[in-house]
Amino acid sequence: MTSFKEKILVLLAIGQFGLVAHCVMAQSAKSDGGLLHPLAFEQVRIEDPFWSPKFHVWNTQTVYDVLDKLEGKYNPDRQDLIDEQAKMGRTRNAFQNFDWVATGKKDTGVHDGPPWYDGLVYETIRGAADLLVEHPDAQLEKKIDGYIDRIAAAQDADPDGYLNTYTTLERPTMRWGTNGGQDRWQHDVYNAGMLMEAGVHYYHATGKTKLLDLAVKLSNYMCREMGFAPKLNIIPAHAGPEEALLKVYQLFKAEPQLKQKMSVPVHEDDYLNMVKFWIEQRGHYGGTDQLLARGSDSAYNQDHMPVLQQTTIEGHAVRATLLATAVAAMAQETKDPRYVQTAHRYWNNMIGKRLFITGGQGAIAEDERFGPDYFLPESAYLETCASIGSGFFSEKMNELDADGKYMDELERVIYNNLLSGVSIDGTHFHYENPLVGQGNKRWAWHSCPCCPPMILKMVGALPQYIYAYDDAGLYVNLFIGSEASFQLGQTQVLLKQTTAYPWKGLINLEVNPAETKTFAIRVRIPGWAVGKENPFDLYRSHLKDRAVLKVNGQVVPVKSTKGYAVIERQWKKGDVITLDLPMEPRWISTNDAVETVKNKWALAAGPLVYGFETVDNPTLDQLQLRAQPKAQIKFRSDLFGGMNTITGKAMNQVGKEIRFTAIPFFALGNREPGAAYRVWLPRKTN
Repeated sequence: MTSFKEKILVLLAIGQFGLVAHCVMAQSAKSDGGLLHPLAFEQVRIEDPFWSPKFHVWNTQTVYDVLDKLEGKYNPDRQDLIDEQAKMGRTRNAFQNFDWVATGKKDTGVHDGPPWYDGLVYETIRGAADLLVEHPDAQLEKKIDGYIDRIAAAQDADPDGYLNTYTTLERPTMRWGTNGGQDRWQHDVYNAGMLMEAGVHYYHATGKTKLLDLAVKLSNYMCREMGFAPKLNIIPAHAGPEEALLKVYQLFKAEPQLKQKMSVPVHEDDYLNMVKFWIEQRGHYGGTDQLLARGSDSAYNQDHMPVLQQTTIEGHAVRATLLATAVAAMAQETKDPRYVQTAHRYWNNMIGKRLFITGGQGAIAEDERFGPDYFLPESAYLETCASIGSGFFSEKMNELDADGKYMDELERVIYNNLLSGVSIDGTHFHYENPLVGQGNKRWAWHSCPCCPPMILKMVGALPQYIYAYDDAGLYVNLFIGSEASFQLGQTQVLLKQTTAYPWKGLINLEVNPAETKTFAIRVRIPGWAVGKENPFDLYRSHLKDRAVLKVNGQVVPVKSTKGYAVIERQWKKGDVITLDLPMEPRWISTNDAVETVKNKWALAAGPLVYGFETVDNPTLDQLQLRAQPKAQIKFRSDLFGGMNTITGKAMNQVGKEIRFTAIPFFALGNREPGAAYRVWLPRKTN
């Protein structure tokens, strides 16, 4: 079998003539913008005791499961879907919508699933495409190609290249939500954006252009329809298309020769201008000489005032985090200081005043929105998609600023709220992830199954976030066992990471440059490991131990610069960096401004937040803490293939000692679906 090193050498040798050129060229396009650049997928291979088994499940189970369920192959386990099946005589099928449109059906009043079902198909293809790069699967690729043929047939039925099956089948005179329609419900623009994103990612993964061609055709039509008067003043009612269309622009900017493969002209500058319009015209909905009047969704869709004047992150939490991601991406692409400042304001407010301890976002169920500053109730909504959106936002901010605090928050998301959203068997999902639960069960499928595709998008993207580079050297962002190949100037560098993180804190990094070379390697030192639980002290904790850093066995001072230990030296083959992070349990409290969990403590170890479940703690409702009790980590090989638990002693309401057991938040509800749990334990103050 060809080794990863041999594979990388072959890829570098074939250069632009190989498939790797698609990702490398897209990567080089980003180099024109921000400070940090993630690796192309082909440059990283994960081999990790924690993550590899999960990727195996997601590749062999989850991606097929989600696609099958979009086809209607599921057994309803929620009453609304049970009733729907009884009424229809079958389960809903997202692909049936494309087939109906392809045969010329219009204004039938019949559409399977919610209006955003098209978008969920495209998002799933995007996630699957990224997974295909590291885990080639001819069967999966063939399956997706079949779906693309059906999508193409639906688009071919419209002379403009317009495609949104819900609007065609139910509201054909209301494209983009005009003429009395409502894009907030119809999702015309959102679905189109997800098609753009899927087209770009599937091209990167396979070199195939058919889906990209559909996306370009629809992009051109939207650019003709939307903009300054006399065009339509239309913005996405659900953010996401902004970054998606930016990716289309960046692709053709990086690969101008690709235009020759498209069936329609490519005008990439129009795409960049449309992204600017979609972002900057929020808050501008009254009619002017240059702008036609339109309706507004106010703060729900971040449309209450111009985006570049907004000081806090507001509204629907998924929409808000995806818009923020696009603002950060545009800041990186254009270097416009207005975008840079807005991205920082959004992130600082989100992380400093509205972040839940598990990385969750969105306090209020009504409109699935952010609450006011410091409103962090245990029963908060915390939609899976919103936490993932915040993770994408944090990663993009790291590209912009090269500051480890952003990766701290991405790490918080992926080890807690993200993994909570999908069961360990990979086929059941959480829409909400509250910090206290009674009867919360993961479902096989949902009437609004937006979370499974978003989960696939994040886990598909994860390999490229482990490392990054700039002109001066390499960055180690995440502690995931892997091999990576970098090109620094004319020198190739292979990096191998081995670790048992998050169960153990020891990380080894073997550095192998093709030739002895001087450069910097920056290794992220998590904030929690140096007494900084949150960059704005929203959460606080204390550790007795500190991180220990060694190079070739010799201790070096841990001098953290913007969240990274910087090691600049002359590197030679076989050099080894060792980082040992303190993994002792730590109790976490909140800033005094947080009234909702005042006088309560939560428990964590490493990047993992822990929860207390009735399966282990039958008297859970009686657990109280008088002081921060000593707690011990114990590895349990009998739990889900092995995981750390934390044990210790608390007390009940009359002061009697009670032993407790805590397990990682993401594992809650996997042994006994719906079992009661909590993350915050009350502190007895008298």
